Amino acid sequence: MSRTGVAVRMLAGFLFLLFLTDGMYSEDNCSYQDVLTYLNLTKNSEQYTMTRPVKNYKRPTRVYLEVLLYAILDVVEKDQKFIPYVWTVMRWHNEYISWDPNQFCGIDNVSLPTETLWKPDITIEEMTEKDKAPPSPYLTINDKGDVEVQNDQVLVSTCRMHIYNFPFDIQSCNLSFKSIIHTAKDIRLQPSDNSSEATEWSREVMRTQYEWLFINMTVTSYNASDLFDQDIIVYTINMKRRSTLYIVNFILPVLFFLCLDLASFLISDSGGEKLSFKVTVLLAVTVLQLILNEILPSSSNRIPLIAVYCIGMFALMLLSLVETIFVMYLLEKDSASQDNETDRSPSEDFNKQGNADFLKCHGDLHKQTQCACIYGEAGGTPSDLLSVAKENSNKLMEEHHTLEKVSDELKEVEKTLTLLLSSRKEESRSCHWTRVAKRVNRVFFIFYVTVVSVFLIFIFIKWSNA
Repeated sequence: MSRTGVAVRMLAGFLFLLFLTDGMYSEDNCSYQDVLTYLNLTKNSEQYTMTRPVKNYKRPTRVYLEVLLYAILDVVEKDQKFIPYVWTVMRWHNEYISWDPNQFCGIDNVSLPTETLWKPDITIEEMTEKDKAPPSPYLTINDKGDVEVQNDQVLVSTCRMHIYNFPFDIQSCNLSFKSIIHTAKDIRLQPSDNSSEATEWSREVMRTQYEWLFINMTVTSYNASDLFDQDIIVYTINMKRRSTLYIVNFILPVLFFLCLDLASFLISDSGGEKLSFKVTVLLAVTVLQLILNEILPSSSNRIPLIAVYCIGMFALMLLSLVETIFVMYLLEKDSASQDNETDRSPSEDFNKQGNADFLKCHGDLHKQTQCACIYGEAGGTPSDLLSVAKENSNKLMEEHHTLEKVSDELKEVEKTLTLLLSSRKEESRSCHWTRVAKRVNRVFFIFYVTVVSVFLIFIFIKWSNA
């Protein structure tokens, strides 16, 4: 081999080693700061922070928005608040940012503090309180000039609640994103995902749903036709309430109280136990109504079905209580008439009549004696008259005693008959209002069961068709 060939080979090997060394040296010394230095990107760079990142102000900045529902933290019906935990991603193009990744060891994206670059002023119309989650401290840029900001936000937003079908209701709450001051000629807002993608991805990342079941999320974009208007993207979150807890803790207890009220018809009306029992059941329903009043908002346009359910149950139980009071009044009327009849002694009249009959009988005997004496004076001797008078007096005495015994026995018979007659009259008089009360009770029970059945069927049909 000639010297020239050896020299060429040595030179080629040297160049190859130099190339490898330079490559290793260049890759070892590439950094993100080199990219920032190349872009002249610092915190104090007004080109990146002060104005919208376009080289021609007539060209709008297109902002792409993506929203995922991470959790449903709370829904406050009384205050009509919706508190979700969402993940928002914003992307836009910065015309001042671009570099060749091959010049910087293949670096194609860099993370920067959020205050380094201009950001779109996107806000949520329904938000009533400041975001409670800390904002993301960094954003990401790539070699093509695309900027991306990701944020996790706890939103306290207002939501118009339709609670007519509570607790079988479906609520739809909106999150409307738009710029605060920029119009369509400056910022064009567009969603980067459609409704099906947003729903599917939200279900994948969903962590908690509170008492709600997430149904779907629809994405609606309202593009401004006038450049002086604003683009708006509305994310509508549809969710259904889990009603099992309300059925167990509210609807069924009211129904059980109604069953107790129906069972109270088996209690006797003579005492006060039935009345006190019905009052207790009515007070229990009132307590449940107070609990319901703390849940439902007072600004509802329509009376919720559950309020109609409670009011109807309360009215039926109140009607049952009034009927019980009326029946007890009828029974009390019977007992009062019984007491009045007892105070009067009907046997006194019969005693007076018996005494009058006895005195009349005694007077007849006395007249007969006087007639016999006169007859004796007119036609007999004194001794004969005396013996006749004695015999007559003895006979009269015996007859008198006999008549007294008969009179006593007649009095006893009269007393017995009087008591029997008076008791029958009292029974007939006292049973009249009792019969009326029983008839009223029977008719009202049939009416009560019918009305309750129709009312419950109506309410449950309304709930099922909701």
